[in-house]
Amino acid sequence: MPEPRTWQLAAGSAVLGLALAAGAVAAAGPWDNGQRKAERARAVAAGTTGGAHHAAAPAAGPRRPAPAPSAPGVLPALGVPAGPDAPGTPQTTRAGDDLAAVLVPLLGDPGLGPLRTASVVDATTGRQLYGEGATTPMTPASTVKIATATAALSALGPDHRIATTTLAGPDGRTVTLVGGGDPTLDRARLKTLADATARALKARGATAPVRLTYDTSLYQGPALHPIGPNENLAPVSALMTREGRLDDSRSGPAPRAADPAADTAGTFAGLLADAGITVEGAPAPGKAPKTAANGKTATNGKAALGDKTALLARTDSAPLADLVERTLTHSDNDLAEALARQTALARKQPASFAGAGKAVHDELARLGLPLAGARFTDGSGLDRRDRVSAALLTGILTRAADPARPTLRPVLTGLPVGGFSGTLATRFDSTDAAPGAGLVRAKTGTLTGVNTLAGTVVTADGRLLAFAFLAGRTSSPDTAQAALDRLSAALAAGPAKRPTPRP
Repeated sequence: MPEPRTWQLAAGSAVLGLALAAGAVAAAGPWDNGQRKAERARAVAAGTTGGAHHAAAPAAGPRRPAPAPSAPGVLPALGVPAGPDAPGTPQTTRAGDDLAAVLVPLLGDPGLGPLRTASVVDATTGRQLYGEGATTPMTPASTVKIATATAALSALGPDHRIATTTLAGPDGRTVTLVGGGDPTLDRARLKTLADATARALKARGATAPVRLTYDTSLYQGPALHPIGPNENLAPVSALMTREGRLDDSRSGPAPRAADPAADTAGTFAGLLADAGITVEGAPAPGKAPKTAANGKTATNGKAALGDKTALLARTDSAPLADLVERTLTHSDNDLAEALARQTALARKQPASFAGAGKAVHDELARLGLPLAGARFTDGSGLDRRDRVSAALLTGILTRAADPARPTLRPVLTGLPVGGFSGTLATRFDSTDAAPGAGLVRAKTGTLTGVNTLAGTVVTADGRLLAFAFLAGRTSSPDTAQAALDRLSAALAAGPAKRPTPRP
């Protein structure tokens, strides 16, 4: 059973030192392929990307003014001096008992099912303001992406880019396309890479047809997610184009290539031919050659063109900060798995599901976060064996709000804005949840029988709170999501606008 409710104010930054209760809370319900089929109709409009439970573009009609992209309600709140004794820092937004009086009835909503946990923390002081089962590990669904993104930023920094490269073999007739793990590679960038490769080959005097191989050895272990073939996630490969999508979609569920690397290499061969380089035969799997200079695979772009084995061309992803924001805003499963593997590579772990899970866990431990009972079996949250607690999620968000940790800031700026963007675009439109519109920024989580919400909210008196609400064994995702929206809206609302608990 979850621990008793607690809402007393803790001294100092106690929330970050909470020990998580041992054991895990299992969530019931079938997978339904990792996502409700009804959610396909709510995919985000073209121009966004992602994987799970995306919200549709709002219907035409009057809308509230959209907030600025940088969420001005959040960022100024982060500039308040941290610590309980900082000048002008109130001890809490409202009395702990008052906050409990608001949240306890809302947490009792039947739509949240029999398993529900909660944590609310003052993001400036680190004080826990409210907790119910806060240290009990639960299935997080896609809110685990908050942990994935934080670990990647901590291990790699916000300016890290993922490279896709081409190398010339020592025989002068082999070109190897080397996957670096960038699922955002698209046809336009692949064409740029092919054109640059063709120019480099011509500069080296290559006139005969070349053989094309492709190297995906950066990743290890099974390519298929534990839930099996799934329209929410392509086979996880170090080389893919457009997340392995076989249709024109840019977000949401879609048919996926069985072998994204082979498809990408085939496209690249055609683009090389368009650029004037004849490719002999079909592309084949292969290993990148070693550089003559140091004997290491030249995947980092540092091989000299004078080497017999040399880098021909490369294309880089957007900075990691942008990839993190995209992952969180649109709940991009493919990108989340890539971020987890990039973390594994940075920490000298195998770039596999298991290695990535260990790397994420270890990186969060380096940040001093409470991890007892936490388990990371994937980076996306599609695997219901994942376990995190509400206290861990609010601890991560509090770390990201720390002015001394600017590298983690994209975790906050990437969270969807209630009623306006990403997976929250069509939520917070009911009367009792409306106070949270534009003020709640949160990552959603949806699996069959699991509904979660974790993020930040700016209160009526201008304070920044971190919150996490996790519910298990829910019977209706729509009812559960509405209850979660009311909970977070209650944190933003003034006394006159607090939502009324549902019977």
